[in-house]
Amino acid sequence: MLGPTRWRIAWRTISAISQPKRRQATTTAASEASQQLSKILLRDYQEECIQSVLASLRQGHKRLGVSLATGAGKTVIFTQLLDRIEPASPDADQTLILAHRRELVEQAARHCTRAYPDKIVEIEMGSLHASGVADITVASVQSITSGHRMAKFDPSRFKLVLVDEAHHIVAAGYMRVLTHFGLGDKVSCQQPGTPALVGVSATLSRFDGLALGAAIDEIVYHKDYLDMIGDGWLSNVIFTTVESTADLSKVRSGGLGKDFQAGELSRAVNTDQVNEITVRTWLGKAAAPRTVTNPMRRSTLVFCVDLNHVSDLTQKFRQFGVDAQFVTGDTDKRERGSRLEAFKRGEFPVLVNCGVFTEGTDMPSVDCVILARPTKSRNLLVQMIGRGMRLHEGKTNCHVIDMVSSLETGIVTTPTLFGLDPGELLSGASIEEMAALKEYRAAEAARDNVFKQGSLFTANRPGSPSTANQAAVTSVRFTEYDSVLDLISDTSGEKHIRALSQHSWVQVGKDRYVLTGPTGTYLRIEKMGIERDEALEGVIVPHDIKYEMAVRNGHEKQQPKCPFVVVEVRALPAGLSKSPYAAPREICRSLTLVEAVRGADTYASKIFPRTFIHRYQKWRKGPPSHGQLAFVNRIRGKEEEELTMDDIDRGTASDMITKIKHGARGQFSKLGAARRRQDSKAKALERDRLQRKREEVTVGPLSA
Repeated sequence: MLGPTRWRIAWRTISAISQPKRRQATTTAASEASQQLSKILLRDYQEECIQSVLASLRQGHKRLGVSLATGAGKTVIFTQLLDRIEPASPDADQTLILAHRRELVEQAARHCTRAYPDKIVEIEMGSLHASGVADITVASVQSITSGHRMAKFDPSRFKLVLVDEAHHIVAAGYMRVLTHFGLGDKVSCQQPGTPALVGVSATLSRFDGLALGAAIDEIVYHKDYLDMIGDGWLSNVIFTTVESTADLSKVRSGGLGKDFQAGELSRAVNTDQVNEITVRTWLGKAAAPRTVTNPMRRSTLVFCVDLNHVSDLTQKFRQFGVDAQFVTGDTDKRERGSRLEAFKRGEFPVLVNCGVFTEGTDMPSVDCVILARPTKSRNLLVQMIGRGMRLHEGKTNCHVIDMVSSLETGIVTTPTLFGLDPGELLSGASIEEMAALKEYRAAEAARDNVFKQGSLFTANRPGSPSTANQAAVTSVRFTEYDSVLDLISDTSGEKHIRALSQHSWVQVGKDRYVLTGPTGTYLRIEKMGIERDEALEGVIVPHDIKYEMAVRNGHEKQQPKCPFVVVEVRALPAGLSKSPYAAPREICRSLTLVEAVRGADTYASKIFPRTFIHRYQKWRKGPPSHGQLAFVNRIRGKEEEELTMDDIDRGTASDMITKIKHGARGQFSKLGAARRRQDSKAKALERDRLQRKREEVTVGPLSA
């Protein structure tokens, strides 16, 4: 590490020399350094990236983005760009490198000093004040924007502004620096003499939705970590997901486009039980000698939520006899450096941290990463995994252990990086196996769609075409009822049972049908023993198909042998009991709805007059009674226009009243609640989709 003394000596040296003399003295040295740089053997994609940047600059573009996976060698590209980008004028040969953390600033300064031993490299950070005239200035964005420290940098003397971890570039501090150098917007940056801007990041996108296009006009190169692994430039990775007992259902986010609130997230995941699951998983998956492809892990990096989580999880490792140490943002700088170096040397196996090593830290020996903190940010997930992707001698692969916790919409886990469900449980799955699993899940979904297309029918709004005549649907949809009257007017629910029976059965709920006799006594057919599926509320599905679906979904043990039951409910004479009905009496049970209807119809024909229950009796086509009409209009409400004798017939009015007496109001409420839940889920899924789209990186122009 280059200490403050080195930078102060450099500053005093250049301060005592006039600018023209300094240039003359360093011309030969610069030429030698250039020759030395040209001898560096670049990887094919590194040269491709540099050529993409140079080509875009030749086309007149000034604000460029480069997306490179962690471990791609961005510092090599940085140093090459410093030498290869031509100045806009003879005096514009300086470079500014911006970063947002001390470690990144010092790391960039070290690389530049090694690459250009004869150039003056200065740091603008904290108590270190650059002169403003060095060949290369590496600055922390917090320091350079403090007070009047930026005024000493003359934009006309700079040819290049490089931004490390450029996904932060639209933050206010960065934009102040860019504005100072004439790079604050597309118009200003086209002025003569304006330096070029190149922003580099492994995750060149914003989780919070802020448009990177405010600072970067186009992404000129993108190299994804999956491509890097496939080409052998990064270590292979295997994945294990562990379903812990943490409950995230009540953990709020920090706002729209924000990750979880750290305090609430910590309280959810930092429990003794969850921490013990984490440690036991590591002991089982990473500590014991394994196979050749999955050996015992020597360097494990653990990501936590906050300081309390770091402390408690470190202590839990130690309780199990594991020499775990921790580093946080509050750890003394020297102590932090000492622990990090000891970890790199393999002096202890587990290093626990929060928010320190997600960006810019080079720890190639890491061969196991534990994600002990759930996140909604794909960028953060990739940054954490990236710490274990660097190649290292003796390292076969990196084992990523993802403590996925309880899953809610929006959470990203390692499976989501491969297009899998976030709750997919994996055990030592390689990237190739993940890709194969994705193909398998896609094929499985296609088979499910074929099943649904042949089986599911949706209920229709009143007046819509017959369900039986519709094309089958591939997704669940809710029937929309604006009022209870719409619900009781809808006869689509009876179509299936009335295809089996000539009696005037009425559907009064999900899997429930009623046939009413003249005295108020009625028969009821209902399906028993299958858990209600809220996603199918309001959807009319043939019963034998629903039974098959339940079996396919693993509920067959919950099914009684005869799931359909027929009961009789007798009306009692007034005053005989507080209840108007006697207790239900079971008539029969059967395996299918068809058998249940046959049994119920046989019994109905014995206890009810045929003229009252048969669907094709003349009286059903006559006008409703005044009592029926008044009852239905009461349900309709005073705000609606009253129905008249010409609007409905007597049979329809009778069916409506049966639905009302047997729970139409409650059904209407349930359907509305289920629809609202489904709508809420759909909106959450759409937000999640848009979030993932924001975090996708593609080569090309960016919108502001």
